[in-house]
Amino acid sequence: MAMTTATRKPAPRPAPADQAHGLRRLFAQGGVRLVPLVSNPHVAFSGALLERLCSAFADEGASTLLVDACERAPAPDELAVMGLAECIEKLSPELSYLAARTLPLRHVDAKGSTAPFLQAIVDAAPRADVVVVHAGASDLSRMFARQTIAADVRPLLLADDHPTSVTHAYAAMKLLALRARMMVFGLVLGAAPGSPRVPRIAGQLASCADNFLGAVVESWASVDPACRPTDPLPAALRRLARGVLRSEAHRPVADPAPVLN
Repeated sequence: MAMTTATRKPAPRPAPADQAHGLRRLFAQGGVRLVPLVSNPHVAFSGALLERLCSAFADEGASTLLVDACERAPAPDELAVMGLAECIEKLSPELSYLAARTLPLRHVDAKGSTAPFLQAIVDAAPRADVVVVHAGASDLSRMFARQTIAADVRPLLLADDHPTSVTHAYAAMKLLALRARMMVFGLVLGAAPGSPRVPRIAGQLASCADNFLGAVVESWASVDPACRPTDPLPAALRRLARGVLRSEAHRPVADPAPVLN
């Protein structure tokens, strides 16, 4: 799904220069944040949720690259065969977009992993502070399963207040826990403000994660899909974004060569 609405510019802050300087120093020391964002075909307005999430990163002074590799994403540019950098579209000073449907499989290795795609993304966007990879759970498990990529990757789930989307989110969480040993998740829920079902849904997903998978839904945020891009961001979404930025940064590396005796 293409981003049709550019992210809004960061809101004024009491000390923007100091905050931006601190974040730049943090990123310079640690590298890029890789964020697996699990696509959900049953979320009616997922594009609005993506826009809000990227806006939350922008409000924290981060530059984001959204890699859209879900099954509904646009086909990649023909120039992708030459290099990914030429295919990255600049939507605003804080947000770039890469249409990447089918691109991960072009980087599959002999072990069935598409982890080399992550390295190609990071190389193509050296100025990105956050790389959000929007894809299905199966595709994400092929990208992120190797422990050499990151020991602290925390996927974000998408859902809304309809049962089919919640069921899909739980199934995706189960797949990632079993295949890629991802055990800590965040949740972005699309729903009208004040929906009584939202806290119940978040609680049910957290309970199922704990009871059946040994996993944790660490944080969640509700987003109104009908809001305008200029509307204030929900406080919970901003906290979720800060948590991502404060987590350990990642530098994708190839698996070490086997030792021959």
